[in-house]
Amino acid sequence: MRITRITLANCRNYGEATIEPQAGLNVFLGRNAQGKSNLLEAIGLLGTGKSFRTSREAEIVREGFGLAAVSADAVVRSGSVTLGFTIARGERTTRKTLTINGRAVRYAHFLGKLRVVSFAPSDLALIVGAPGLRRAFLNLALAQEQPSYYTALAMYARTLRQKNALLREGPPYDEALFAIYDRTMIERGARMTFARAQYVQALAPHARAEHGRWSAGEELALGYQSAIGYEIGDDEGALQERFERALESARPRERARGIALAGPHRDDLSLTLDGRSLAEYGSQGQHRTALLALKVAEYRAMAAATGEAPLLLLDDVLSELDPDRARRFLEGLGGFEQAFVTATHLEHALPGAAAFSIEAARIERVA
Repeated sequence: MRITRITLANCRNYGEATIEPQAGLNVFLGRNAQGKSNLLEAIGLLGTGKSFRTSREAEIVREGFGLAAVSADAVVRSGSVTLGFTIARGERTTRKTLTINGRAVRYAHFLGKLRVVSFAPSDLALIVGAPGLRRAFLNLALAQEQPSYYTALAMYARTLRQKNALLREGPPYDEALFAIYDRTMIERGARMTFARAQYVQALAPHARAEHGRWSAGEELALGYQSAIGYEIGDDEGALQERFERALESARPRERARGIALAGPHRDDLSLTLDGRSLAEYGSQGQHRTALLALKVAEYRAMAAATGEAPLLLLDDVLSELDPDRARRFLEGLGGFEQAFVTATHLEHALPGAAAFSIEAARIERVA
């Protein structure tokens, strides 16, 4: 899949801008705060329907304007498609609209039409940050690969909010309503746990192999840490039984604390280096190497699962690497169809790349 034309209107610091990227590598060069990251964010919006930079989507709308829009013509395996993202900012609320070929669609239908893998220096938080960041990483990757996963995730999240609200109310409890919530969480949560665990199993060998290309004999291992006790070989039925037992065990503590304690919303992706916690014992250099391996693994796993290479968004990543590491990183991706790279400068040439300059949100092709 690839984009042939993309247009931005009132996004961040952009007024109006249109580019026609080439297949293969597209490099955007410019000083800081000129709009390079904003462009990649806009492309990402068309892939995931959400910003990879902020949860406050009203920030996307250019200051002084009420509406931001991004649209792109793309070529995917099923043919040509035009995707659109608009967000209207009001005084108190924002409204987002997603479109496919001009027709408004639900988020679940929009996901997966244009899959993206993004990589920025801030992603180091995946290695050293809170478990919620790693759950979000798994959720987004899976939702792009499997639309049914997002459906289970959305229903689970809604039911979790409802259950937590009921727990906060305190006794006397509506036991019948608790039973309904628990059953929904068991069914959807088991599906989520199974999908996540299978995904991590698919991701792990890619990450281990890629890490081996960068490290001096150290072994990176990924694992899925489940709050309900997942074991390799469990199917969804076995996971439902485990979840039911976990809920029964956690019930007194949940009611005492007023919050749901059992389920995939408490899970984590573990990363170890030679058997030791990477976040706890790894150096900054080891963290960066593991992140490179993880992102290449995400790209490879998505391409293998869908039969189609996703778009690659690299925000100020290659400029942090020496020429040899930059070359090896791109080679590790194994023939991407289209990539977008930003940098303040590059000390080395990238053969075959289309080069653009960005200054004050003006984009000009220079090579």
